[in-house]
Amino acid sequence: MAANTPIPLVGRLAIQLKMLTQDEVRRAMAESASSGNPRLAQVFLQMGLLDRDQIAKLQKVQKDLVEKHRAKKANAEAPSKPAPSVVEAAPKAAPAPPPIVEEAPPAPPVAPDVNEAAMHAAQSASPMKGADVEALHQAPPEVARPAPPSVEAPPTVETAPPPDTAATAPPTPAPPAAVAASAEDGPPSLELPIPTPGDADRQKLEAMLKLGVDQKASDVHFHAHGPLKHRIAGQLQVTEENVDGEFVERVVVSALDDAQRQVLRDMGEIDFCFDLPGVGRFRANAYRQQRGLDAVFRVIPDEPPTLESLGLPEELKKYTDFHQGMVLITGPAGCGKSATLAALVNHINETREDHILTVEDPIEIIHPSKRCLVNQRHAGHHTASFSRALRGALREDPDIIVIGELRDLETISLAMTAAETGHFVLATLHTANAVRTVNRMIGAFPSNEQDQVRAMLSESLRAVVSQRLVPTADGTDRIPALELLVINRAIGNLIRDEKTVQIRSSMQTGKAHGMYLLEQTLNELVAEGKITRETALDLAEEEKLITAGA
Repeated sequence: MAANTPIPLVGRLAIQLKMLTQDEVRRAMAESASSGNPRLAQVFLQMGLLDRDQIAKLQKVQKDLVEKHRAKKANAEAPSKPAPSVVEAAPKAAPAPPPIVEEAPPAPPVAPDVNEAAMHAAQSASPMKGADVEALHQAPPEVARPAPPSVEAPPTVETAPPPDTAATAPPTPAPPAAVAASAEDGPPSLELPIPTPGDADRQKLEAMLKLGVDQKASDVHFHAHGPLKHRIAGQLQVTEENVDGEFVERVVVSALDDAQRQVLRDMGEIDFCFDLPGVGRFRANAYRQQRGLDAVFRVIPDEPPTLESLGLPEELKKYTDFHQGMVLITGPAGCGKSATLAALVNHINETREDHILTVEDPIEIIHPSKRCLVNQRHAGHHTASFSRALRGALREDPDIIVIGELRDLETISLAMTAAETGHFVLATLHTANAVRTVNRMIGAFPSNEQDQVRAMLSESLRAVVSQRLVPTADGTDRIPALELLVINRAIGNLIRDEKTVQIRSSMQTGKAHGMYLLEQTLNELVAEGKITRETALDLAEEEKLITAGA
């Protein structure tokens, strides 16, 4: 995508409203061109750059801007016709000179194509200021009509308008149907085909999920026109070959209700939870790919896990004692972040008497209220989004706020605000290690705000637990390997002074403060014979720190 390619109106508005950066809009334009999808707002949604609420807001502002621009243009181009009036007799005076009428140039035709109209509006709207955006929602101003020239009327004679002359100003032409029916109006939809499942499809789904639970699989895979698989001890194992692709699609859809099928039809993917009585609970994602509909079901335990059952160290319990601040659980996908988070929440639930409020998408492990009052909210079901739930949470008197995933700038910002305003925040984040977690939190903000964010983070962040699931030496199971960053005064100063590159060396020598690197944990596991040296070397960033088993 050439840098000088004009940005469509919806992209320019996203930049002006500070929803997206110019680079993000350019990336979306390139994706739009490569995929052949002309709906840029839809591409924003598919790429995860904006959520549905933000898309709706953006489309409303775009529609208002285009309509206001066209109304102004129509008012300005409307022919000036003198309004008829009754003129009473007046003393005779010298006749007024006839007005000089200049012939107006012909008005350019209104383009019926919405893209051309939007481009013209975009050019006239740049640059926009905050007041300009607010003005978009006001009615277009009336254009003053020129007063008719003064004429001398015969005594006591009233003039009447010609029969074909209207008594009012000409109406403003309505916008063309192309604008009213713009592709950017309303929620974007992919209109994907969704098969209709039958009883046999549902039975196959239940049998496959039950088999996965019995075999202690962490994930059950359904792939159209591909083999059905289970992930056991981190490895994918084929359970059934040569399955009919259309049958698999019906099996996937049989797990969804009508509302979820509509989301899948519109969006091409959906996250959801699936309860199967007598078998278990599953976190699932169904998605359309080039061969058909696929789905992956993650097995969720019926009861909240404990640190002991997950093989996590008891020392993590002390990082649940905070009454203010933020503790992050990080790591790549599939490393057990959600289980660790659930274990920490369960420990708080059993040891403190507080109000726990969780925001998840979807709700995974169910936490019954024990000593704590626990309320769990599903983003997209019980509330519109993570950010809306977090804004509301500040008025719902929680002591602990649990966030299933820090996904975007707004969620990160609200989490940091909650941590600074007297709440204890627990959350997960997809990052490889503790240092990258700190950099990711800071880097999510614009450069002109990062100094303030560093100061906030140095005060509100309490600890970062980064973990991996590592295959055991016998290959029958996986065990967690942790990296722990504790934010003390020294680490806080490094964050504030933009010296995060030095944090890693402080962690390596910070055993007395409870800090250690992933390589140090891997080295201990090798020394204990729990994992192989080769596995440790594969996961280590600094291989020289793996000294055991050499």
